[in-house]
Amino acid sequence: MIESVKKACSIISCFSNEEPILGNAEIAGKLGISPSTAHHLVSTLCNEGVLMRDSNRRYRLGWKLLEWNNNVMFQQDIYDRAIPLVKDLISRFVGTAHIAMFDKGEVVFVLKVSSQEASPIHTHIGSRKPAYATSTGKVLLAYNNAYLKETIERGLSLQAPNTITDIDKLKEDLKRVRDIGYSISNNENSTSTYAIAAPILSYSGKTIAAVNLVGPATYMQGDNQKRIIQSVIKTADSISKELGYIEV
Repeated sequence: MIESVKKACSIISCFSNEEPILGNAEIAGKLGISPSTAHHLVSTLCNEGVLMRDSNRRYRLGWKLLEWNNNVMFQQDIYDRAIPLVKDLISRFVGTAHIAMFDKGEVVFVLKVSSQEASPIHTHIGSRKPAYATSTGKVLLAYNNAYLKETIERGLSLQAPNTITDIDKLKEDLKRVRDIGYSISNNENSTSTYAIAAPILSYSGKTIAAVNLVGPATYMQGDNQKRIIQSVIKTADSISKELGYIEV
């Protein structure tokens, strides 16, 4: 299976500005594989939209690659515009900030920044957590029914002592998120931390990501809690405006 993926990537790499269109035999020759093997892989890539076949049974790169590129560039845009705002957030508090996006019932961290005094937390850019068990995930679920449906279908398993595994209780918690504009995760996943998150909106007003601040419960629930909540919400609002959202 891994070898097939490698060959598929090699096929995509065959195309260039100098050779934007290739036939099956040409692809097979470039890769040193049989025409039948090339045909099988190329047909699969066409079915997935990665390649396109013209009337002469020759191939070019498909629109799916452009779609993927747009997704990557969009995440990069969030990163570039958000990083100074997130750094400002952690300069005022002790903790770690993340920006996360939703993918197949999980959140994927696309940004992580920690203050110098923050305790180590076992997350990294690209790491994943179940959406229902994280502050960022609960923000994303609260504002998108399709995300919630997909997450529930995958099941709600216990991740930590306070993980919400009951669907009705999760829905109650998400309603509270919508009412107050932010979410809280208190020892609900494997990081054993307390986190506060708020929604990041696109220019159209859709919740596309979330930003949080994570730290020990004793600190996050202390005298600074109100300021932390206000600052996380303000940071999320500022990132949203950077992405083109205009509040009406």
